[in-house]
Amino acid sequence: MSKLEQIEGALAALEPQHLSVQDESHMHSRGLETHYKAVIVSEQFAGLNAVKRHQKVYACMDDLMGQVHALALHTYTAQEWQAQGMAPASPTCLGGSKHDAH
Repeated sequence: MSKLEQIEGALAALEPQHLSVQDESHMHSRGLETHYKAVIVSEQFAGLNAVKRHQKVYACMDDLMGQVHALALHTYTAQEWQAQGMAPASPTCLGGSKHDAH
């Protein structure tokens, strides 16, 4: 099972009305299966601020969080998603990392 499929499986616990997970590793310099973008629409986010929503996602991800370098989260309720219509595009990587040799 790919890392993408593992992430989708873990996030299913949020009972999403919409779930999109994209592997954006090709946009970065750290290799395959390292950078992901998740768009999650779930009523479990109702009444929660962004920090609480992200904590809910991290709890679902559990050990998977240690296996990815970056996870861009876009979390919405159904009403917010209907108003928003789409998640923002990911920025282009400028290259490098604090872990790279200088």
